[in-house]
Amino acid sequence: MSTDVLALGDDALIAAQRLAEWCSRGPDLEEDIALTNIALDQLGAARLLLGLAGSREQPARTEDELAFLRTDREFRNCLMVELPNGDFAVTMAKLLFLAAYQKPLYEELAAASSDDPELAAIAAKAVKESAYHLDHAALWTVRLGDGTEESHRRMQNAVDEIWPYTHELFESHPDWLSTVDEVLRESTLERPADGWRPTGGRDGVHTEHLSRLLAEMQVLHRAHPGVTW
Repeated sequence: MSTDVLALGDDALIAAQRLAEWCSRGPDLEEDIALTNIALDQLGAARLLLGLAGSREQPARTEDELAFLRTDREFRNCLMVELPNGDFAVTMAKLLFLAAYQKPLYEELAAASSDDPELAAIAAKAVKESAYHLDHAALWTVRLGDGTEESHRRMQNAVDEIWPYTHELFESHPDWLSTVDEVLRESTLERPADGWRPTGGRDGVHTEHLSRLLAEMQVLHRAHPGVTW
């Protein structure tokens, strides 16, 4: 179970780092605050999940050690969350697909409290947040997809760009598709045809984007080992 928890924590951590890059760069003040809060939600889940995963290792590792002292080959996040933000439409497509994955998964984990009470408690908190993330991304996807000709074009391009990376997440969770299809229909967007399916993130094989992200995220901790606030 610890490997699964680690993957969940890595998904949340890297998603948080990417979303935090929007701070002060949102299309308006309200959205700037919303994206920052979503990033903080993901970071909070990451801290709890990495703390749990680290406590189950032998020898145990702290959440900081897992976040700041691993190389990219040791991370188990899906490839989608490490991709660059792109424009606002790309970020919303990524958030829509990620939340459509996280929400039912957290619901499943929260319901299985007898199997893993510690993980279930974390999931029960995270599921409420992921429901908001899904609603937020869906509203923006509809607003852009069913908006102007230009916003429709950019939202469709974003869905097309990110779609291949969804297969790494959803092969074992087919229920997500009905949620996404409903949003795409309301957005007047077409679901891309299945084709190229990049994978490898769960096995530590990542894009070059992750190593660059980690270099920025880990620089302070590596420059000052053991630093505390």
